[in-house]
Amino acid sequence: MNFIKNIWSDIKEQPMLSGVSIIGTALAIFLIMVVVMLQEVKVAPFAPESNRERLLYADHASIYNLKDGPDWNSNGGMSVELAERLYKDLTTAEAVSIYVNDTQSSSASLPGQPSVTVDTRLCDADFFKVFDYTFISGAPFSRSDSESGIKKAVITDGLARKIFGRTDVVGEELMLFRVPYVVCGVVKNVSTVATKAYADAWIPYSTSWMASSKWNEHMGMMSVVILAKDGVEHSEVKEECNNFFNKTNDEIEAGGWRLIQRDRPYDQETQVCGSSSNRTPDLNSERKERIILLSILLIVPAINLSCMTHSRLSQRRSEVGVKRAFGATRGMILNEVLAENMVVTLVAGVIGFMLSIGFAYMFSSELFTRSFVTLSNEPTIELSMLVHASTFLWVLIFCFLLNVLSAGLPAWQASRVNVVNAIKG
Repeated sequence: MNFIKNIWSDIKEQPMLSGVSIIGTALAIFLIMVVVMLQEVKVAPFAPESNRERLLYADHASIYNLKDGPDWNSNGGMSVELAERLYKDLTTAEAVSIYVNDTQSSSASLPGQPSVTVDTRLCDADFFKVFDYTFISGAPFSRSDSESGIKKAVITDGLARKIFGRTDVVGEELMLFRVPYVVCGVVKNVSTVATKAYADAWIPYSTSWMASSKWNEHMGMMSVVILAKDGVEHSEVKEECNNFFNKTNDEIEAGGWRLIQRDRPYDQETQVCGSSSNRTPDLNSERKERIILLSILLIVPAINLSCMTHSRLSQRRSEVGVKRAFGATRGMILNEVLAENMVVTLVAGVIGFMLSIGFAYMFSSELFTRSFVTLSNEPTIELSMLVHASTFLWVLIFCFLLNVLSAGLPAWQASRVNVVNAIKG
């Protein structure tokens, strides 16, 4: 209670300095948490990408002709056959899905009715085992449907309302790519920030020309996502992938080709830091850049706040002197100042955290729009995407660091004040 009384007394005596300190701390935490949230949305799990910590991705493959050498390599999607040879038989995986990495813009309509533009995902039946969609009605198309090229579609409830005016549309027919598809399932709308799971409609890739599109027998338009078995480490999955990779290379060398692995497949964090097909993502460099940015956002306001804290403590020199005269040690003074400042920092941190959530909601279209990708829907953000247990932990860590950086030196100076001079004021 003494801490609270001292803090309240300090605020009343120096309202301007205290107010500026609280606002400055809140703004610092606000900026830091916006940066953290932008990263958390990319890597933290949320439906239908709830298993991100178990997912591995192989968006591309890299290959070269033995006559030309590795310097003349080609990079891009895989053929269905290569994807199956490299990844489909993994024993460490619970499910492996082959799909087209980018959604395809298409028209959706009822016969004779105006069409709407939608984002369509071409995938196999295992795609719905990897990602946990919420089915409102119906079910995903089956493996036999996918392999047979039967024209079935899973659509979102938003698309169902646009086309049919209702969501109970299982068994109904709609036009996608100007071809009739039968709706077999309806799922809850998916946010565009779920970059791999997002779409308005999902159809078997076998119903499209893209499945057979390839410039040689190994390279095409397909990507792979792997859901590791529960409890299986990523390193175990990658080791098994390496074995299939080496085996496939031995088999295709007779045809004059050789694959470059580039450390694929990638986990979630590695995938989002850079998925260029012709280079291996540099995760360490990406992490260093984030650390430098967060350090700047911490240190710059901490310097300004430190000056304000020093100014506030200068007004309490006599109080510190009296405490020292009555037996308070330097350590006790140091801890008391830091503890008092930590309470203020936490209050400001909560304000900054709430501001960052509000800012993320208000400007979600600008913050979470995917670069170089045109989609039919604006980004939508839910609270569960922004707030996790780790988010609160980050707030506490940054509040603690900001407290130490801004109040550490003034608190140390206050603890070493000369008793006699302090009491004289």
